[in-house]
Amino acid sequence: MAALDLAPDSGARQKASGGDLVLSGLSKSFADFTAVDHLDLVIPSGSFFALLGPSGCGKTTTLRMVAGLEQPTAGTISIGGRDITAAGAHQRPVNTVFQNYALFPHMSVLDNVAFGLKRRKVRDAEAQAKAALDLVELGHLGARRPAQLSGGQQQRVALARAVVNRPAVLLLDEPLGALDMKLRRQMQVELKNIQLEVGLTFVHVTHDQEEAMTMADTVAVMNSGRVEQMGAPQELYELPRTAFVANFLGKSNLMPAEVTGEDGPDLLVNAGGHRLRLRKDRASDHSGRVLIGIRPEKLRMVLGAAPPAPPAPAAGAGNAWAQPLRAVVLDASFTGASTEYVVDVEGIGTMGVFSQNHGGALAAPGDRVTLSWDAEHAFGLRGDEDRSAGAGESAL
Repeated sequence: MAALDLAPDSGARQKASGGDLVLSGLSKSFADFTAVDHLDLVIPSGSFFALLGPSGCGKTTTLRMVAGLEQPTAGTISIGGRDITAAGAHQRPVNTVFQNYALFPHMSVLDNVAFGLKRRKVRDAEAQAKAALDLVELGHLGARRPAQLSGGQQQRVALARAVVNRPAVLLLDEPLGALDMKLRRQMQVELKNIQLEVGLTFVHVTHDQEEAMTMADTVAVMNSGRVEQMGAPQELYELPRTAFVANFLGKSNLMPAEVTGEDGPDLLVNAGGHRLRLRKDRASDHSGRVLIGIRPEKLRMVLGAAPPAPPAPAAGAGNAWAQPLRAVVLDASFTGASTEYVVDVEGIGTMGVFSQNHGGALAAPGDRVTLSWDAEHAFGLRGDEDRSAGAGESAL
């Protein structure tokens, strides 16, 4: 394997600075439905990029347009500065790995991988196919038929068949969707390792938040044909900029509030009669109505009622709260490593809390508790957003 080069060939090989996949004003409409709406994306050469979103958000249609399986209604697609918008699927330096693998059942595993090379009359086709199988750790199964392999092994064969053709861009369309959870998590790690080893641009389409965040360097969260937010996985999770992203990537408590003033780097806000602090650099709006967000696992929950609140918030306080939050436990679900609580907060309503199980006493429905969190974990969104946007789609 070490002697063979699986980087893009001379026709598609590009320097990192010039081999980017660029989508400009890309749109696709079907009758009266717009699947992709003026999408602008620059996917750097050699990166692992994920298009993440619920069913119907336009991610698969975007991938099909890049693959040449759908023609855009408007906009352009280029790779390495070359406009491929009008090029046929077979003329593009692109390969696709589908969820159903699409292997030829009558061919051996080795012949499946070598098929594209042999059609192009590439020298050393069989040697390159063997190298690709070694890359996915299936070199010893080259003589078998696809039906004799497990689902995970078939997925690796499909990946080897795509990689061996040395595309500039490898498209992955829900490639792990047919695998069970344990195997899917194993393949997430293996896919990322393979991408790092071969150095190709991977564009991964998925509705699975954990899958995207585990593997991708950059994630674009799509909703209704547009990108809601794009960035590194940790950035999207820790500082979502819309309610849809906050709810789709995991779970969030979003509380309506009103900005009442400023104090240095903080906004002073009122949420249901509670005086709260929110860092300006973590807020979308600095006046009027806002939504304050906090992840359930970022909350600290202590059994018992809180002590009396101080008369006024201390400037520059390290805690986000200027007043303690009193709540009553409504429900407790033991999940092993943690317990998930639903609590009713005075003046605010229900909130979710995830608490790690460290061996201490667990709260039970009816218990009075006190909530707090660190300031750097809260975030502020526009007050006119739908607090439930994306909530029904989240799988994390």
